[in-house]
Amino acid sequence: MGRSYIVEDAVEGCLSKLCEQKAGSVTGLLLGQSSPQRDFVVMATRTPPREETPAGNPVDKEWVSEHARQVSRMLPGGLSVLGVFIITDTEAKDTLTTLRQLVFAMESLVSSEQLWSPAEDDVSDCVALHVNRKTRKTFCRTFDVKDPKSTAKPADWRYQAGVCSSWSMVSCCLHVDLLVPLPDNKTDPENMDKCLKEELRGWAQRLESGVCLMDGRKLAEDAELPGGQKRNVRQTYTAQILVTPSEQRLADEEQRCGGSVSIRGAVHSRAYLHSNKPKARLAQKLLKRDAVATVTTRVQMLLEELLTSEDENKSSSKQKRELFCLPHRVFCPLKASGPLCVCDYQFSDESVCEVTERLKEMLDIDAAEEDLDSSQEAPGEITEREVGAEPTVETVVALEPKRNSFIGVAMATAVALLATAASMLYLNDV
Repeated sequence: MGRSYIVEDAVEGCLSKLCEQKAGSVTGLLLGQSSPQRDFVVMATRTPPREETPAGNPVDKEWVSEHARQVSRMLPGGLSVLGVFIITDTEAKDTLTTLRQLVFAMESLVSSEQLWSPAEDDVSDCVALHVNRKTRKTFCRTFDVKDPKSTAKPADWRYQAGVCSSWSMVSCCLHVDLLVPLPDNKTDPENMDKCLKEELRGWAQRLESGVCLMDGRKLAEDAELPGGQKRNVRQTYTAQILVTPSEQRLADEEQRCGGSVSIRGAVHSRAYLHSNKPKARLAQKLLKRDAVATVTTRVQMLLEELLTSEDENKSSSKQKRELFCLPHRVFCPLKASGPLCVCDYQFSDESVCEVTERLKEMLDIDAAEEDLDSSQEAPGEITEREVGAEPTVETVVALEPKRNSFIGVAMATAVALLATAASMLYLNDV
């Protein structure tokens, strides 16, 4: 018996609408939550059309994979890209090879940005759905993406109303305090990306072993969350994650470096739970992974911005301190899917309209400005302050390249601030 997929009936309407399009193959992503027993599909979104499609290749796996990577960044804890769909006029058996290639390429790119350790109960099956444009018949198969030799397995695809109408939500405000030394005279964004990813991976491991309090109480992993889950009643929980600080460097230890990156402050994290008897273990795992993902995403987005302007920076004279705001997190509800939300990251120089445009392009969500919830995190503000003064912004990432310098315990006092949602980046050349 293959896996079962419980699918929000709004997905059926979305796929039927896409079947009405007459031009070529249509590909897209299936979003939802996995569990050891079955998966829940809450949304389908079409891959945005590409201006230049490779000749002779109607399905561009690199483009579909990049879409999956971008969408994964917009999903809070508990939601993920479960697989892909394709709509064609051909028979399902003629698309199996294409679907397999799409699933494996997508999983490879998306997983490359995930810094947490795999869990024993993680599901490695990805769904591949074919819809015949003429008959509207669906053909559902799964592939084990951890097995390169995996073949297609049959799966059950069932539509149902109100799949996530009573999903629980757990959220927390997580404090972050990281100091990352950079290689000597190698403070370009590509090297910063490598160093940051290594440090964030270590932080993710410490976070994974951290203590999680649910509504102020430490629950056994197998314990059910208080209140359970009631139909059409949304349960919400507030959590705290206590993380053991990284080991301090010895006082006499020095490391030659070209600068440092300091990340300090707090971020808003949240996760959704599908089970009618949600367990503390699941809530903790999904919440911790969301915390890692949201911090990593913001830093990565900023580095991508720096890479695009790297040539301009190289041509400029010796830089003084420069400040850049990292994006803050904005949530948008999935109206057709009950209480669930997706998110986006808004830079300080972006308008709300740009956020709604991305939601439309990436997730095909027609969101109005008033639908967006930006109350969880405040936009960043670039302000100067005296050393030791109380921070007035909420999230700050400070990059302080220092040529021919050394880093030791004293560098723990490097200028840096990071609090709930507002983020900054400092660039110093000395």
